Amino acid sequence: MSKHGRGRAALGRRVFVSTSIAGVIAAPAIVSAQSAGSDWPSRQIRIVVPYPPGGPSDITTRVVLERAASLLGQSVLFDNKAGASGAIGAEHVKNTAPDGYTFLTTTTAMVCITQHLQPLPYDPAADFIPVARTATSWIGMGINPQVPANTLQEFIAYAKANPGKINFGSAGLATITQLYGEMFNIETGVKMVHVPYKGSAPATNDLLSGQIQVQFDPTTLPHIAAGRLKCFAIVGEKRWPGRPDIPTLREQGYGKIGGDAWYGILAAKGTPQPIIDKLGKAIAQAAEMPDINEKLVISGNYASYLGPAAFKETIAREAKSFGEIIKTADIKI
Repeated sequence: MSKHGRGRAALGRRVFVSTSIAGVIAAPAIVSAQSAGSDWPSRQIRIVVPYPPGGPSDITTRVVLERAASLLGQSVLFDNKAGASGAIGAEHVKNTAPDGYTFLTTTTAMVCITQHLQPLPYDPAADFIPVARTATSWIGMGINPQVPANTLQEFIAYAKANPGKINFGSAGLATITQLYGEMFNIETGVKMVHVPYKGSAPATNDLLSGQIQVQFDPTTLPHIAAGRLKCFAIVGEKRWPGRPDIPTLREQGYGKIGGDAWYGILAAKGTPQPIIDKLGKAIAQAAEMPDINEKLVISGNYASYLGPAAFKETIAREAKSFGEIIKTADIKI
């Protein structure tokens, strides 16, 4: 064989050996991706909750995901990594290898609102894959009893006749509780004045005493049920069982922009789709169970399952809608 012929043969052998080694190295990853749906989960699932224990995002996640994990034959670890309006926990999951065992609790604010107000260490659309919406909060439109109106239309007429004289409180600047008030202003053409508080509770206290006249918040619900506050509408997809006689805002022709105060589960980008589908199915099954729904209702929420595709579409639609409210109302932080 000539010198050049021997060189080509040696090169061919090296290429073959290199290709074979690469194939052996790549094989486990391919097998892992293919078998992810069949043998998953084989160990404990971890849910990062980016808010403190005891809040609505924490409660709804624990109620639904503990049952979903049980249906999958595994335990679940709830890992509260609170701070920066959810950004600390979100960034942690973003930077975690997508092995299919770490997931993130999300809220409407985290993926639909905050991005319009400040820079984030994560991209809600690019860094995560929607797994499922789990639950939604009822929001009561609490009205101080001194307001001379007994229906939503009477309230709108009164507000229009008294521009700037009705104050609505919120849990803070640029929170979803402010956006509901701004949404109401935009859709009805009234001009209520926003008063931000450091949390929902102090706003509700001032609503009860008459310092403010309106508040869109779950904290109003017990006072509405007890008759201490008027309520002409519930913000949500369905009526609140505590007062089923009160129609939703949408039933009365409003509440069509913006979105709901919901909670859900995200996976890091790169998580195998079979795992996402399997967890989503378990969440759907858990959400249909009567005892799970009972626990959610006691906490002021209701099961509102959406699968991966529908949840993704909801996030995109409501992110655009809340962004328009923020722009129209000129909200800045």
